[in-house]
Amino acid sequence: MKKQQTKQDQIKKEPLLRLVKRDALSAKKIVLIYAIAIVVSLLLSAIICSLFSSKNPLAFFAALFDGAFGSSRRIWLLLQDTALLLGVAVALVPAFKMKFWNLGGNGQILVGCLAAIACMFYLGGKMPDAVLILLMTVASIVAGAVWGLLPAIFKAHFGTNESLFTLMLNYIATGLVSMFITIWVKSGSGVLVPLNQGHFPELFGNKYLLTVLVFVILAVLMYVYLNYTKHGYEIAVVGDSPNTAKYIGIDVKRVIIRTMIISGALAGIVGLFLAGGIHHTISTASANNMGFTAIMATWLAAFNPLVMIGTCFFIIFISRGMVEVRGDFGFTNDSIANIVIGLVYFCVIACSFFITYRVVFRKASAKTAEADETKGGNKA
Repeated sequence: MKKQQTKQDQIKKEPLLRLVKRDALSAKKIVLIYAIAIVVSLLLSAIICSLFSSKNPLAFFAALFDGAFGSSRRIWLLLQDTALLLGVAVALVPAFKMKFWNLGGNGQILVGCLAAIACMFYLGGKMPDAVLILLMTVASIVAGAVWGLLPAIFKAHFGTNESLFTLMLNYIATGLVSMFITIWVKSGSGVLVPLNQGHFPELFGNKYLLTVLVFVILAVLMYVYLNYTKHGYEIAVVGDSPNTAKYIGIDVKRVIIRTMIISGALAGIVGLFLAGGIHHTISTASANNMGFTAIMATWLAAFNPLVMIGTCFFIIFISRGMVEVRGDFGFTNDSIANIVIGLVYFCVIACSFFITYRVVFRKASAKTAEADETKGGNKA
């Protein structure tokens, strides 16, 4: 009797609802849940857009897919933008697996782009393009690696906050770009015209294909690196518990520094492709905020570089499709488009949360406890 009273008191003290971690769901269930979340979010988006225009909801889907797949050029632009975002996500994922919150993707992209443009500006026309492209590649990788090394050193040796440090480096990178544009553009317009040297070669006459292939290959290599190498194992252990890593003989400081050098170098490669393969110029907006967008792509993929191919594709598909929706529906600014994009992202992120956790209500807990008590009494 006393035991039963104690259990009832415990039930009364329980909160109305609580979160409990789920058992691992099967891959089929996870895919199905994500698919439902995407469909629901798009249906809600179609309704919202139709409410603010004279178009019907079906026109939303037509415009969305037309903006992404309406022509061969749009398809290749979709793939190119997906590849660039994938490149940034691949750069961030080793740091995130180590629980080093690298928010400096934009800055690392910018310094990589700046290094390549500097080579094009000062060395273009003075050497063969093949040699120039090689120098651009080295310069971009080194610049990005240095931008990743700086916060890693301070984190490893002085315990500084890596989120703030990498975030502040974004502003410094933006300032450096502004300074060099001021030096290079004597007219004072603040716009550097596209440079004619150091352009990347086209594969099979296609100017987008090289970018797509390079970053898909890098994603596959990063998957192998994180899952099948000693370095990948060390990153995982340091991310789980630095103290455990030290106990089993892993040099945590070295792992932090090495991983951030790799992270920054890969982001620098994205800047290289922006300079040599796409824009052939630079501005303070060259990174296009990919450093932050890639964070979401990385988290949605649960730090899996192969799954990130899909998450990056989805993000770019929504972004490019909404450009067409805005034009077709007559929206004069980005407000509605941003609401729709935010709604889609929210549904997908909320979906990932409920895949991991489930909500348990107090009444359910009480019934379970009573049932257990009844079973115990019957057994007695």
